[in-house]
Amino acid sequence: MARTFLIDTDTASDDAVALIMALRHPDVRVAGITVVSGNVPLHLAVRNALITAELCGAGVPVYAGADRPLLRPASYAQHFHGMDGLGDQGYADARHGPQAQHAVEAIIATVRANPGLTLVTLGPLTNVALALARAPGIVESIERCVIMGGAANTVGNSTPAAEFNIWHDPDAAAIVFRSGLPIEMVGWELCRFDASLDESEIAATRAIGTPLAEFAIDCNATAIAATARAYGEPALPLPDPVAMAVAIDRAICTRSSKHRVEVETASDLTRGMTVVDQLDVTRRRDPGPAWAMAGEATICWEIDIPAWKSLLRQSLS
Repeated sequence: MARTFLIDTDTASDDAVALIMALRHPDVRVAGITVVSGNVPLHLAVRNALITAELCGAGVPVYAGADRPLLRPASYAQHFHGMDGLGDQGYADARHGPQAQHAVEAIIATVRANPGLTLVTLGPLTNVALALARAPGIVESIERCVIMGGAANTVGNSTPAAEFNIWHDPDAAAIVFRSGLPIEMVGWELCRFDASLDESEIAATRAIGTPLAEFAIDCNATAIAATARAYGEPALPLPDPVAMAVAIDRAICTRSSKHRVEVETASDLTRGMTVVDQLDVTRRRDPGPAWAMAGEATICWEIDIPAWKSLLRQSLS
């Protein structure tokens, strides 16, 4: 019997690849895609989710959600993903539009209708925080909450301290991490270095020759260029697909442990930092009132890189 996923996303180029992985996997049923502002403005993120679902031949419902963070103005990542979020390739609109229901209501309804589902978040956590505020009881019906977000005691990609999804709406992230959800945090650092696709792997992925493989590389064209400018060589880091790989196959995360986690919301310098207490949760210390409300999460520290890349190739073949 297929596992049920609910995916919340700010659909841009790497999100699109992650959606393909879930929509194409034979052991996964995607009950819905809820969309939030983040990488791109909400209307573009919705458009991109619809385009990706149609490319996969999937009739999954898509719901538009929050168009800005809870307390802050929106800040987009179009310099990395392209102005349209899909590498500015000129993709045509999907034939069908989103559902009328708001994403927050859709999250609540979908969780209630599918107890034991896996919630996978690929963007800022605004929609999820709003859903928890309206219906905190849904926590009990979510078996796994796999979050692509944060950077566990390492450098970020949006600032030196923070990963983009958490930085974009740290107030929402703080609510979610404190909610009691069974969070598995798959941080940005796990897509770096050998886990990125290098130039030869980018070419090999395109050479698979399917429309999905070509789309996966083409929609990331601006991401590849931006990475080359930042690091001096062409490569494709894919944080959302790495998180989706862990959601699909737990064994891809080869080292994990549970810790208290707090999200910085007050400092301009470290806004959105995921502060992980590396003491095991069973060895509590009292670091003071700042940690009084800290939540807990299972941190994925290492992944099986060949296994993650193999799953990606299978999805695009």
